[in-house]
Amino acid sequence: MTSVEDRKASAAGIVGPGADRVDGPLKVTGAAPYPSDFDFPRLAHAVLVTTTVAAGRITVVDSAEAEAAPGVLAVITHLNAPVLAPGGRTVLGPEPPPPLQDDRVLHYGQYAAVVVAETFEQATYAARLVHLSYDPGDPLLGVEDPRAVPKNNPFMLDMKRGSVPDGLAEAGVRLRAAYRTAENTNNPLGPFATVAMWDGDRLTVHDATQWPYNVRNSLAAAFKVPKDGVRVLAPYVGGGFGAGLRTWPHVVLAALAARMVSRPVKLVLTRPQMFTGIGHRPGSVQEIKLGATRDGRLTAIDHESTTTVAMEDSNLEPVTLGTAWGYACPNVSTRDRQVKLHIPCPGSMRAPGEAQGNFALESALDELAHRLELDPVELRLLNYAAFQPQTGLAWSSKALRECYEVGAERFGWAARDPRPGSMREGRRLIGYGMAGVTFAHYQAKCTARATISGDGRAYVRSAATDIGTGTYTVMAQLSAELLGLRMDDVRFGLGDSAMPKAPQAGGSGLTGALGSAVHAACERLVSAFLDLVRKDAESPLHGCRMEDVAVTDGRIVRISDPTRGESYSGILARHGLEELTREGSSPMPKGDIGQLVGSLAVSRLGRIGSLAVKATRATMPAGAFGAKFVEVHIDADLAQLRIARVVSVIDGGRILNEKTARSQIIGGTVGGIGQALFEETVTDPDTGRIANATFGDYLVPVNADIPDMDVVFVGERDPMTPIGTKGIGEIGLTGVAAAIANAVHHATGRRIRELPITLDKLL
Repeated sequence: MTSVEDRKASAAGIVGPGADRVDGPLKVTGAAPYPSDFDFPRLAHAVLVTTTVAAGRITVVDSAEAEAAPGVLAVITHLNAPVLAPGGRTVLGPEPPPPLQDDRVLHYGQYAAVVVAETFEQATYAARLVHLSYDPGDPLLGVEDPRAVPKNNPFMLDMKRGSVPDGLAEAGVRLRAAYRTAENTNNPLGPFATVAMWDGDRLTVHDATQWPYNVRNSLAAAFKVPKDGVRVLAPYVGGGFGAGLRTWPHVVLAALAARMVSRPVKLVLTRPQMFTGIGHRPGSVQEIKLGATRDGRLTAIDHESTTTVAMEDSNLEPVTLGTAWGYACPNVSTRDRQVKLHIPCPGSMRAPGEAQGNFALESALDELAHRLELDPVELRLLNYAAFQPQTGLAWSSKALRECYEVGAERFGWAARDPRPGSMREGRRLIGYGMAGVTFAHYQAKCTARATISGDGRAYVRSAATDIGTGTYTVMAQLSAELLGLRMDDVRFGLGDSAMPKAPQAGGSGLTGALGSAVHAACERLVSAFLDLVRKDAESPLHGCRMEDVAVTDGRIVRISDPTRGESYSGILARHGLEELTREGSSPMPKGDIGQLVGSLAVSRLGRIGSLAVKATRATMPAGAFGAKFVEVHIDADLAQLRIARVVSVIDGGRILNEKTARSQIIGGTVGGIGQALFEETVTDPDTGRIANATFGDYLVPVNADIPDMDVVFVGERDPMTPIGTKGIGEIGLTGVAAAIANAVHHATGRRIRELPITLDKLL
């Protein structure tokens, strides 16, 4: 069956150009309903009580004063909370442990109680009246603590090919360096909120989640109710950056509180609780060894990373994974280790793992280029991986070489004097830096449903979320093109677990998964209309097959004669139907990162690759690629650092909306600047308290820190999905930190191997 998209249609110009966001008017007028906006009759409010030690046991919970306070409906602690079952396992690992199940304290700021009252103010006041006593323990708070024992190969995704010792032995130049990245905290502007309401054993939840189906499954497991009795709604989410990918304890507590007081309950996190309750990017300590011939050919790459995790968590954060297939090197070993500490559960943060790993690898390559007296771009082109290095399979598509070449030309890289400290403008030192970028392909299974009603308008939906990336808009564009309708005649629905099953909005995989499902659903819907008229001798479409027709202006027409056709509304009317609906699903491509992460029993990509050969006929799914070029200015006396400009050249496959795609790259780049220069979650080494858990103390880039940005898309549509996309949510952030660090070295001669790059490291 020929795809609808490939037929001639007057709507073909809908996808590609920068269509305005369909949800924009609702957002700018304040009419978009976020989770914290929902109100119900008899709504009660919940406020959390958190621990003030990082380890030990709670010996006393004195809640009498709080229970007697005005308006208080309940004070729930481990002493009166029911047993809750743990959530299930996802592609990101198991869910965080259920809250209030015993007296143990595993991190500072752990939820020890929840106070439910008539009003938020009453609950807030009463929460201060709950007094906790502890038998404190001696917390593990740092990787350097001698009691902290790393777990080797925790994700079973370590990679190896060839012999690194042999590769290092034959190298003419060797490099060994250690790199550190700080913990960062997801800080969406909107505090996470949950509103829960029970009706018997049926639960409805409004939640700030990036994955409604996962929250549904976790709550059903926790309360031992049927999955189809839990409905999770998240049509609008105030940002997430990965923080909404797990079912956090506050979500469970909101539902628990609602059940115990038999009323709807709203729970909104405070900003400090956002630092302890919804995850963070784990810190990393990495060591890299490189070997190369004197003409720049890599002979060995050895990359080991140690990251941090909570005491009772197994959050998935493989830092070294991308190193194995980044470059054409015959001898490679990548290893991840994980250390359990008394810290809050980490979680995904934009470009998880790759943001840390890319910083180390691309910084090390810059160091190697400097030692070899090679241009950093030339070094990367010399070691360009034309095939997937671990399997030898052809990439499904790859335009990274074009990214380097176009980026260097647009940036003016040829004007770079390679000598560190050689470029100046008055008292300002000028530095040019660059980094290569990759983010692996990921696509989960997804289902969408498409309906055309008697008025000729379409309603397409799936239980995905739009966290500000433009999913509403892009999917409306795609649906309109596939059905031959105007965008105004298409409504796209999402953010409801009662809709067809969808994966998380994360991992740069939703557009491919959801778009492919929409493609399948729309194609089946057009086929269903054609089935109604194919045997109708009176129809202009009599005898037509799918390859014979196109869709345009709300009509199905013959390609050979576009004047002969019928409208959707006309077909429905003649057959006495009010509407027609079909579903479609997207498969998960064999051999992509989703298969890797989901198959933890397989410890080598080579073994998965052997499966991929059979499944994909010698093609390896390619994620997005890119190159980052950065110019920095540093005051020679004061060490004040400013980013002057950033050029991002991205191979993202087919770009469905140039405006929202460019916005994604710009937003990711801002996040990369934050990782490089500002963001650091500081934990007190004695108490485990997060010392900067406010917007006043946790630094993020502001407008004055961000230069004008040049974003260019190159490459062609990727054949791994019918819509040709790759996913660009993470690729904008990846590589920014390394490019900035490399530019700092070029400007000053000082090699910074630890993030963030703060003033004290430059003085």
